[in-house]
Amino acid sequence: MTVQNHFGYGERPQEGMSTKAKAGLVLAGFLVIGGALLFTEHRAHVLGLLVWLPLLACPLMHIFMHGGHGHHHGGRPNDRGSA
Repeated sequence: MTVQNHFGYGERPQEGMSTKAKAGLVLAGFLVIGGALLFTEHRAHVLGLLVWLPLLACPLMHIFMHGGHGHHHGGRPNDRGSA
């Protein structure tokens, strides 16, 4: 014969957050603190590299944004009939 517990004794009610939610908050806290420390310690290095970004942007724009200037099309369409 089984004994049924109708009064809720021995059962733990669900109170507060779950373990996964607590672990997520702890992880988020560590990531925020770690990011802040990395930013403050390496700020001089990162800001020093920002000076070189315009110089890097120039060749990259020439390579990727000009589209070849039409050099690979075999000439202009009006030049075919002229001799």
